[in-house]
Amino acid sequence: MRLLLILLCFVLAGPVSAQVPDELAIRQLLSRQQDDWNRGDIEAFMQGYWKSDSLMFIGSKGVTYGYNNTWERYKKNYDSRDKMGTLKFDLLHVNRLSDLVFMVVGKWHLTRTVGDIGGHYTLILRKINGQWVIVSDHTS
Repeated sequence: MRLLLILLCFVLAGPVSAQVPDELAIRQLLSRQQDDWNRGDIEAFMQGYWKSDSLMFIGSKGVTYGYNNTWERYKKNYDSRDKMGTLKFDLLHVNRLSDLVFMVVGKWHLTRTVGDIGGHYTLILRKINGQWVIVSDHTS
């Protein structure tokens, strides 16, 4: 009986232990993005995004499709350190949707000399070629 209970604990803990490294990798990706932004390095910040024409960024002005278009959007809207400010992410929910897909909901805030701004975001991340990347970013 004792052996059966021990085996049951391992079986039930299996899915949880498999989720922890993936969730940790996603949290680290977003932490790196925050650090990259705060160094003024949009190119490094963009490394968290899927390098595909199918990447979707949804903002207040509509949908931007594609990695290059999203990068150009960031460079245009945040073309100075004053506009970039200091970024802070607060993760509210990190939810596994499948073995290869997570959804992250959080808050963002930019502390800036030209006026603070902030809002919420929903990210869809997929594991592609062993790496977690943002495939959809809805930021408001």
